[in-house]
Amino acid sequence: MDGNLGTTNVLLGIMAAVSVLEALVVIGAGIAGFMVYRKVMQLVADLEARQIAPLREKVEGILGDVKTVTARVSQQTERVDHAISGTMERVDETAERVKHSVRDKVSQATGVVRGIRAVVASVLSSVAGNDGDAPRNRRSAASASADAASRL
Repeated sequence: MDGNLGTTNVLLGIMAAVSVLEALVVIGAGIAGFMVYRKVMQLVADLEARQIAPLREKVEGILGDVKTVTARVSQQTERVDHAISGTMERVDETAERVKHSVRDKVSQATGVVRGIRAVVASVLSSVAGNDGDAPRNRRSAASASADAASRL
């Protein structure tokens, strides 16, 4: 039994030494991982400072220009819309004035034509009345004049 315990103790010692070595390797791997992480983060920060920061400034400048242009376009669009609306209102007013003016002139011309028709009808009826039956023709001339006047 003594031999067995000695072998067991040696094996336990070897396993303890291997466990210590494993712990040291794990600790070393952790430290190496942390150092790699720190280097990568430093590289990313340096890359960001050298490459991304200037690009960001350029993009922000371009966005500022786009914002200014958009504001100008919006303002000009509003002005054009206002001008078109005003022009349309003036065109509508002018069309109404022309329509009323033409309607008044046509109404006057129609009145003159109807008056002339009434006079011609009256003259024709009075000429026809001179043929012999004066009272009846006078009545028909008067009714023709009344008919012409009612058409006005």
